[in-house]
Amino acid sequence: MTTSITIIGAGLGGLTLARVLHVHGITATIYEAEASAAARTQGGQLDIHQDDGQFALEAAGLTDEFRAIIHAGAEAQRVFDRDGRLLLDVADDGLATRPEVLRGELRQILLDSLPEDTIRWGHKVTGVRPLGDGRHELTFADGSTVISDLLVGADGAWSKIRPLLSDATPEYIGTTFIETYLYNADQRHPAIAAMVGDGAMYAATPGKGITAHRESGGTLHTYVQLNRSAAWIADIDFTDAAAATARIAAEFDGWAPELTALITEGESAPVPRMIHTLPDGHHWDRTRGVTLIGDAAHLMPPSGDGANLAMLDGAELALAIAAHPGDIEAALTAYEASMFPRSAAFYADAHEILDLCLGDRAPYGLVDLFNGVPQPELEPSARS
Repeated sequence: MTTSITIIGAGLGGLTLARVLHVHGITATIYEAEASAAARTQGGQLDIHQDDGQFALEAAGLTDEFRAIIHAGAEAQRVFDRDGRLLLDVADDGLATRPEVLRGELRQILLDSLPEDTIRWGHKVTGVRPLGDGRHELTFADGSTVISDLLVGADGAWSKIRPLLSDATPEYIGTTFIETYLYNADQRHPAIAAMVGDGAMYAATPGKGITAHRESGGTLHTYVQLNRSAAWIADIDFTDAAAATARIAAEFDGWAPELTALITEGESAPVPRMIHTLPDGHHWDRTRGVTLIGDAAHLMPPSGDGANLAMLDGAELALAIAAHPGDIEAALTAYEASMFPRSAAFYADAHEILDLCLGDRAPYGLVDLFNGVPQPELEPSARS
């Protein structure tokens, strides 16, 4: 009997899972809430690591396509203090061990690699119930239903599938990233573009920072980072872009104008991204016929690992299914036995990186990290 594999979510993890299954001749169907692949922009630049993201793309047979979209020079890194004094300037050495690509372009490669009928767009999950023997019935907002033999939640932080396995819910960690963009910066904002350089730029003091990445076409993608309460963020009216920009910029009074210009001269409305995480080392008991990948499984602070881990989860789950034909439970057991300890280790790394960016040693802890200086272990309280 053919096993019905249902994937919820057409992000990088779900697409990688479907693609690696397809490589092994196994059919899966993805159900995605968004109306189409173009329903929204797909975020900024990602550095794709050798041991996880690149491994997953190799398993998907997409290494050449990935290489074709690498942003040359983007591995350069600069760190400044709040006065605009350059503390670190690392050029891209051209070795591309962690090459940078745009999330949207990477996603498009995966989309293009799948059979046309793989994804069901406009299918938002509104309910899911176990039917026994590992089978589940899903109900969508349009009233339609589907029954799955294997259900995979690849639906991110606010997963509708996670409650089948775990009572854990994401919690706000007290840090918010606010996104904004400058376009055609080399011509329109040359001083700012020169400061950012070819890759990533970081400027920070304890509790606040400005990070910018150069993307294709001279675009500068800025993340303003603030340790603030949920109530403080809620008090800002982000529907009034000018007022929100002024409120955020006021937190950086006295900083070098070339840095604050990344906020005040932003050409897109500021968008808050409140950082939520699942409990460190989040796991669950083996539950028949269902599992999770990516942020649905192990949401953690942003560290450059999230997309890589989601793709690795997708690839490893697909490889486990291919290695255990006809035995879904053996495949899920093997996948989770590897995924749980791996993700637990990355939680510690994510907390450490966030502390280096915004903790008491900012920005000098970040300089030490990029220089390869061993970092002291965080106290447990710093991980909460």
